[in-house]
Amino acid sequence: FADYPSLLSNSYYIAQRCNVDLASKDYYLPEFPIPDGQTIDSYFASLCRSNLADFLQSDRRDPNYTDDDYKERLELEIKVILDMGFPGYFLIVSDFIRWSKDNQIPVGPGRGSGAGSLVAYMLKITAIDPLSYELLFERFLNPERISMPDFDVDFCMDRRDEVIAYVADKYGHEKVSQIITFGAMNAKAVVRDAGRVLGYPYPVTDGIAKLIPNDLGMTLKKAMQAAPDLLALYQDDDEAKEIIDLSYKLEGLKRNVGKHAGGVVIAPSAISDFCPIYIEQQSQSVVSQFDKDDVESIGLVKFDFLGLRTLTIIDWAVQAIKTDTGVQLDIENLPLDDAKTYQLMRTGNTTSVFQLESPGMQSLIGRLRPDSFEDIIALVALYRPGPLDSGMVDTFVKCKHGLENANYMHEDLTEILEPTYGVILYQEQVMQIAQVLAGFTLGGADILRKAMGKKIVEVMEQQKQVFIDGAVKRGVDEALAAHIFSQIETFAGYGFNKSHSAAYALVAYQTAYLKAHYPVHFMAAVLSADLNNTDKIAKQLYDVRAMGIEIRQPDVNQSFYRFRAIDGAIQFGLGAIKGVGEGAIEDIVTAREQDGDFKSFSDLCGRVSLNKVNKRSLEALIKAGAFDQLHENRSQLLAGMEQVLKASEQQNKDKQSGQFDLFGNSQENSTYSDIQLPPAEKESKLTRLLAEKSVLGIFLSGHPMDAARMCLQHVLSFPMSHFHQMKINSEKPRDFRVLGMVSGIRPGFNQKMKLLLNDGSGDFDFTLSPQLYAEYEEHLSQHEIVMVSGEAGLKSFKGRNGKADNEVFVVSVNELLTLDQALAMYCNHICLVSFQNSHQLIDDLMHLCEQFGPGKTKLYVHYRNQDKQTNLEIGEQFSVRINQQFIEQALDLPSIQKVLAKK
Repeated sequence: FADYPSLLSNSYYIAQRCNVDLASKDYYLPEFPIPDGQTIDSYFASLCRSNLADFLQSDRRDPNYTDDDYKERLELEIKVILDMGFPGYFLIVSDFIRWSKDNQIPVGPGRGSGAGSLVAYMLKITAIDPLSYELLFERFLNPERISMPDFDVDFCMDRRDEVIAYVADKYGHEKVSQIITFGAMNAKAVVRDAGRVLGYPYPVTDGIAKLIPNDLGMTLKKAMQAAPDLLALYQDDDEAKEIIDLSYKLEGLKRNVGKHAGGVVIAPSAISDFCPIYIEQQSQSVVSQFDKDDVESIGLVKFDFLGLRTLTIIDWAVQAIKTDTGVQLDIENLPLDDAKTYQLMRTGNTTSVFQLESPGMQSLIGRLRPDSFEDIIALVALYRPGPLDSGMVDTFVKCKHGLENANYMHEDLTEILEPTYGVILYQEQVMQIAQVLAGFTLGGADILRKAMGKKIVEVMEQQKQVFIDGAVKRGVDEALAAHIFSQIETFAGYGFNKSHSAAYALVAYQTAYLKAHYPVHFMAAVLSADLNNTDKIAKQLYDVRAMGIEIRQPDVNQSFYRFRAIDGAIQFGLGAIKGVGEGAIEDIVTAREQDGDFKSFSDLCGRVSLNKVNKRSLEALIKAGAFDQLHENRSQLLAGMEQVLKASEQQNKDKQSGQFDLFGNSQENSTYSDIQLPPAEKESKLTRLLAEKSVLGIFLSGHPMDAARMCLQHVLSFPMSHFHQMKINSEKPRDFRVLGMVSGIRPGFNQKMKLLLNDGSGDFDFTLSPQLYAEYEEHLSQHEIVMVSGEAGLKSFKGRNGKADNEVFVVSVNELLTLDQALAMYCNHICLVSFQNSHQLIDDLMHLCEQFGPGKTKLYVHYRNQDKQTNLEIGEQFSVRINQQFIEQALDLPSIQKVLAKK
């Protein structure tokens, strides 16, 4: 500016003349249409009262509360909402929820503190009666702390966008936008970015980044303190120092933009009147350039439209139940005291049950043994790091089962703390204690609760004296009042929002009810919700098997895109097969529904679009067994696929050109079902199953160790899945012996190795000592079968105080055998099952004895035909050496169908 110094001074004068106030204490809501002759306030109040009158005449009301209790609570809430100027907000939320339900779009029962509002319940915004569970309105909307109400609403994941489109249509597309998010440069990312900009090779920057701990909220400053290797590298390496120094300057800066998961803004006029906007390229949707905090600071109101996959699962299950059984479940009004549902929970069978499915939660359920809906609410609140680490969980469980006496601290607190056995578990309890013991208003108590939760020391010190003075005025001893305040202070940091817990407990109960009463329909819906996640489906299929539900193979004549409940079994969904797209499946199902079942592989190829159902799709379908009912030899189909595809393509060309054959017959109605496939030897069982698993994520039609398991069944303790059940049930230590196939191996702690085994019922990780691993390393390659023996159960370990206060489920391995070693050790008698003619059987027996004899395993034969069955004992001179090769070769012989351990 040396040549034009006036530019700088003029810019100052321009700024001085500007008079803009960006701060706003007003909230801008769109105008909600109301009936003529009413104001927004009068319409809101009359709608709430009318709905309450209907509710009080229904059987949904809580008989423990009178009409006056409900009316008094409603009038209090209406007054607060009107005084704060928020009736329009409630009506807008109620309207798009009502529209969703009218259009069969599943909506959650509530989320967050909004479930504490009776007005919200009357307007169908939530599905929880706040009086029944002592949920507090002031936790949601506090007249002593002015802030916008904030309803987080869960919708079906697949149809959430329809609700946003409805809102845009109703209020005007120019008035509705989603909200931007900014991705910041975190510690690891900024190091990689800085290294790249400075021109360093990727291995250099990646090596530095990997030294930064993965902890949540990690910064470079914290990493330097927590990772000595990183600090040493910074001090000793000039390249690392240059990268980290630049990273310090860039850390925390915005790196990229995204879109808020559920936030939507609805303005009274065009969004651009209030904030800058941009069009997201991928979805072409309007997005604000202010983030959620800035949007709220200028007075715009954020509405949260969140997608919850569980609602989709529930909806699919309810629809399928109605279609198959005619039963129309009222999922929002299930009886909350169903014995079968609580029995399912107590057995730990909560895989796929919302909020209750993690192994840690299942273990807690096993300890708590819930028998009421209040217990489920408590479970959702208890299973968090704070309560688990503080001892709250142990106290709660022991008091529930009468192993400890609950301490209510003061007789006036008994009613508040009795449902949680003296434990201050919920934020609402903190508020109620302050109200009952110290005379706080619930609004004032919410301010105290928030200060404690966020550790605002200045406010807590001020409120402490107010609390003690108020309690003393009510006749409480000053020392006791101080003690109670310190207890509240301790637990308030762990306290959970009971309104949120109650709402999510209801969804948990709904899924548990469906699993208990309609397990096939429910699990079919669960499996259909994650078609693109093969690993997750595989785990869920193990659960289905454990429930005793048959899983039918994929079948081009029976299966659909999603999994389906059929005759008490689950038909595998074609959409879960890797390499088969939705378009291909849709084409297959359409062709089948139009012209009937496919008669052969070539018939299908001739009737579908080979642009959609391409070679890759067909190969995956063959490996998955989807053509087994039409042609059992998968190898032959794979070998002849090219030939069939060429013939089918020619057929389609002929149809399009209208070509006739030499005899004048149209090709229109002919098929290629009689195409001769080239001869191909049938693949081995292992090859077949491995190919199957590569596209399904699981061994479905069998397991590679089925035959070995039959020979060793008499010495095996239980299936692999039982370890999980033992942990849930907190079983005492017991010896075990299991058989499994190696799925993987990886390093553990202290030079130990983690061995992952699978037996068809599930996976389990075993820890091997360095000595055991060294001895058997060469036998632990992928797909090898081994036997593991040891001890499993709950063991006590001494804590820092020297007491045995830590109980951990431990699996100790003390022996590992190869399959051949296990067979030789435990199979002294083997029975061969045959349904063939005796001449063939004798020839096959002689062949086996010549190849594997003499040995120590005695042979028996169970022979059966249409007329008779008999058991034969083969002479000791024909004993054999039993091993994996013997079993495989025996089962390949035409006369032998099974190889079993002789009981």
